[in-house]
Amino acid sequence: MITSLASILATTDIGFSIFEFGMLACFGICWPVSVYTSVKTKRTEGKSLLFMLIVFLGYISGVVHKVYYNFDFVIILYISNLVLVFVDIVLYLKYSRRIAPPPATLN
Repeated sequence: MITSLASILATTDIGFSIFEFGMLACFGICWPVSVYTSVKTKRTEGKSLLFMLIVFLGYISGVVHKVYYNFDFVIILYISNLVLVFVDIVLYLKYSRRIAPPPATLN
């Protein structure tokens, strides 16, 4: 049942993959939250530069694939996510250079 539903949704002639769209839309909701948190806290704890760079490269690969092999409007989601990840990387680099306050001491 699930396999047949998945194949119907994947091959329905709507011009794009609903699963690809769903994945990118969900990630697209997460990145603005991450950027907002970076701006608000001005801290990098809990973030991984390596992870963000890997995701960034993944979005570049997705854009290249869309341009050369399967151009459709989903490329807008790839590009918007790519921009948001880039902004988060820039914020990470900016805030990781800040000098951490000295630890509190007990008197």
